[in-house]
Amino acid sequence: MKPMAKLALPPFAVAGGLLIAVAGTSLAQGESTPRADAVAPVAKAFVGDPEDPATWRLPVETYAPTKAQTRMVSATRDELIDACMDKQGFPEWTPAPDLPDLGGTTLTDWRYGIHDAEEAHAYGYHPDPEAQKAYDDALAQDQSGNTDRDVLRSCVDEADGGVPRLAVSPLVNQIGGYSYQMARETPEVQEVFEQWSECMKTKGYTYAQPMDAAEDARFITSDKATELEKDTAVADVACRDKFHVEKTWFDAEARIQEQEISKSQQELEEQRAGIKAAVAKARALD
Repeated sequence: MKPMAKLALPPFAVAGGLLIAVAGTSLAQGESTPRADAVAPVAKAFVGDPEDPATWRLPVETYAPTKAQTRMVSATRDELIDACMDKQGFPEWTPAPDLPDLGGTTLTDWRYGIHDAEEAHAYGYHPDPEAQKAYDDALAQDQSGNTDRDVLRSCVDEADGGVPRLAVSPLVNQIGGYSYQMARETPEVQEVFEQWSECMKTKGYTYAQPMDAAEDARFITSDKATELEKDTAVADVACRDKFHVEKTWFDAEARIQEQEISKSQQELEEQRAGIKAAVAKARALD
């Protein structure tokens, strides 16, 4: 979904249907990626709680690092860079803090829009104000002091030699963006969109598609949710639940992802092997 004016997106959140991330499946430039010995079966979707999209997992996530892997590798790299900067005469440098979750805790949490009635009643389409403040505070924290940028760059290069960073994978990004958009156009998703729209009309709201409500200019430009926004969001969630909008969309996207993954199976498996290699290097230095 398109974020609110102040909503900064978490790793692998959706912006206009595209996956964006601070960590993905490719190794840093210059690192060799291990080749997979044998191609594993195409990854499948996983559904934890059928009523909670935050517990669902799309097939393409199999080829991306987990949040725990990303943070562990990042922490190890931070230690390497910190030690290098201290040795170079910049003890005041500190690594950037991990950004708190905002607008969803997993890829699928807010991928298809809001789904929690209590949160809709409290915040509308905005994130929890406390979560927003924590995110903003972490984002604004100054880590560099009077750091020499050339020195920092050399220390980052040195860390790259020890533990390669987990960088975004264009292929995973491409599959995720394509599947999100194409799933919207499938007959079954279009059908539930129409049902949702009719449901919203009975409640006094006129929107063609579920994401249109969250992107209402009256809500996006406001720093916090108005009563109109909250009422709209509550109605939105009720209509989504009635016609299983999120699950229908998720199932369609998962099916498309499986098809796309099968076209690039070997490359994706090599990227997954690269993730394991980077994590192993980080653990060896922990």
